[in-house]
Amino acid sequence: MYLALATASYKEMHRRLKESDPTLDEETLADTVEGLTDLHEIVAAIMRSALIDEALVDGLKLRIGDMEARLERLQDRASKRRAIARDVMTDTGITKITLPDFTISIRPGTPSLVVTNEAEIPGRFFEPREPKLNRQALLADLKQGAQIAGAALSNPQPVLSVRTK
Repeated sequence: MYLALATASYKEMHRRLKESDPTLDEETLADTVEGLTDLHEIVAAIMRSALIDEALVDGLKLRIGDMEARLERLQDRASKRRAIARDVMTDTGITKITLPDFTISIRPGTPSLVVTNEAEIPGRFFEPREPKLNRQALLADLKQGAQIAGAALSNPQPVLSVRTK
């Protein structure tokens, strides 16, 4: 609400000053309107908030990366420990250990698939895939001026650039 009011006030102030003195150059006009309104401060506050959000995003990405690495280490460790227990039980002939909180047992496994030469496998075992659009190649051709039915370049949108020290 306050942003809309400040924007309207800025536009109206700009219009009136331009109307009252058509000889004012754009820089002087912009400086004058900036001094008379608080729109610049509001936009700056919004941008500060966006920068804080982006910093939080960066921090969370790092934290997620650390946690994913930890997850992988824990999964690997658990898998190795299960393998040790399985190997010891298999080597010693122990088929079952019953404890108050869990039971461990060894049972015969089921065979798993091993592909030794994919080229020799009959075609009926392959699944056809839907074609996938190569968006990068399409964009590159359009940027080079190619006319391609079903695709076009959009109108460019303004880009907000913020540099932090």
